[in-house]
Amino acid sequence: MTPFWVYFTLVAYAILGTVVAYLSRRNIGRGMTEFFLANRTIGGLLGALTYSATTYSAFMMIGLAGYTYKGGVGALGFELIYLSGLVLAVFFGPRFWLAGQRYGYISPAEMLAHRFQSRWVGMAAALAALVFLIPYSAVQLMGIGYLLNGLSHGAIPYLAGILIAGALAIIWAWIAGLRSVAWTDALQSIVMIIAAAGVLFYAVYHLLGGWTTFTATLEQDYPQWLTVPGPGFFNFQAFLGLTLPWFFFCLSNPQVSQRLFAPPSLRSMRVMLRGFLVFGFLYTLISVLWGFSTLVLEPGLKSPDMATPTLLGSAGIPPALALIAMAGIMAAAISTIDSILLTLSSMFARDVYRPLRPSISEDQELAVGKFIIPVITAAALAFAYLRLDLVATLSVAASTGLLVTVPATFAVFFWKRATAAGALASIAGGALVALYLQFGRLQPLGIWPGVWTLLASTALLLLVSFLSPPPTGADAYVEGIKKELEAKQVL
Repeated sequence: MTPFWVYFTLVAYAILGTVVAYLSRRNIGRGMTEFFLANRTIGGLLGALTYSATTYSAFMMIGLAGYTYKGGVGALGFELIYLSGLVLAVFFGPRFWLAGQRYGYISPAEMLAHRFQSRWVGMAAALAALVFLIPYSAVQLMGIGYLLNGLSHGAIPYLAGILIAGALAIIWAWIAGLRSVAWTDALQSIVMIIAAAGVLFYAVYHLLGGWTTFTATLEQDYPQWLTVPGPGFFNFQAFLGLTLPWFFFCLSNPQVSQRLFAPPSLRSMRVMLRGFLVFGFLYTLISVLWGFSTLVLEPGLKSPDMATPTLLGSAGIPPALALIAMAGIMAAAISTIDSILLTLSSMFARDVYRPLRPSISEDQELAVGKFIIPVITAAALAFAYLRLDLVATLSVAASTGLLVTVPATFAVFFWKRATAAGALASIAGGALVALYLQFGRLQPLGIWPGVWTLLASTALLLLVSFLSPPPTGADAYVEGIKKELEAKQVL
C-alpha cells in the first residue's frame, strides 16, 4: 500500500476526530470536575462506548492477536479472565460512584488519601500510576508505530507513527478534557469494532475459503495452537502470571476506575457496564480469530506483534478495508492514551502537586493538570522509541505494577482496621517488588512478578496495619457508604 493513502486516511481521521472533540466543547464549564470528569454527566450509552475504548487498546488487535499467533487458544482464555474480572466493577462500581458523589473525588488516589487520612497514601498511589502507566501509554504508541510501518511496507518510519499518535492524543485531551475524549471515544469504539469485524469476515470468507475450511485448516496444520499450553507459551505459570493482573484491571488501572466517578446515576453505571460487557466479548472473539487467520495466511513471522500489520499490508486485503482497519486500531490506541493522559494529569495535579501547595486555587490546579499532559506524552514517546518488548508483554507488565493499589482499594470499603501506614507500605513496598522483579526479569520459584507483587502488597497492608495504631474515622466512612448503598437497594 502506498504511503499516500495511509497519510490520507490519517489526515481524514484526525480531522473527523478533532471536529467531534470541538463539538463536545459546547456548554463546557470550568474546574477540575468539569475537565476531568465531564461534571459527572457521562450517560450510560456514552459511558459504555468510552469505557470500552479506554479499556481496549492497541493491545487487542496488535497484542492479543500476536499472542494468539504465538501461543494459540490460550490467548482467548487469558482475555476472558479480564471479562470475568468485570464482576469487580459490578461490585465496586456503586461504591466508587457513591463515594465520588459524597466526597467529590476526582481520582482514585484522592479516594485512598481521604479514606486513610493521609496525603502520602494518595501521593504514593499517584506516583505508582505515573511509573507504570507511562510504559502502558508507550505500548499504545508502539502499536501504532508498528501498524503504520508494516502497512506501508516500511515507507512510513516507526518514529513518524508514534509522533503522529502522540500529537493527536495531546490535542484531543486538551480540547475539552473528558468531554472531548468521551465523544471521540464513542466514535472510535464504533470504528474499532466495525473495522475489525469487516477485516475478519473478509479474511475468513474470501481468503480462507469460509468458516468450515478455515477451522479445518487450523485443525490439520496447527493442532497445537488449539490446545493449552499450545506450542508451549501458555504453560500454567505463564497463564497465571499474565491473567492475574488482567483480572484486577478494572480496579488497578486508574484510567478505568476513574470512569466509575463519571456517571450521573447508578442506573447509568449499570448501562455502561452491560454495554461494555457485550462490546468486550465480541471484540475479544474478533481479536483472537484475527490472530488465527493471520497464522494461516502469513506463517513464520519473526515477531508476533507484526501479525496484524502484515495481514493488513498483504495483497489479499483490499486497500480500502485495510485503511479502515488501520483507523480502527489507531482509534483503540489513541483513546486509551487520551484516557491515561487525563487520569495521570488529574492525579498529578490533585494528588501530588496540591498536597505540596494546598493554597493554590482550582484554576491553578487545573492549569498544572493541563501543563503536565504533553510532559507525560513526551515520556511515553521516549519509552516507545526504545521498543523494549512485545506489546502484549509490556501491557501486562504495566498492569502488574498497578496491582499495588488493589489491597488498599479493597480496604477502603471492607477493612476498617487498615491504617495509613499499612496502605503506604503496601503501595510503596509492592511497587519496589514489582520494579525489582520486572527489570531483573526474575521469577522466583518459577512464579511470575504479578503474583509476587500482589502477595507482597497484601502482606504489607496486613502486617503494618496490625502493627500501627488503629485509624480514626474509618468506621464512619465504611458504615456510611454501606448504609447509603442499602438505602439505594444496591446491597
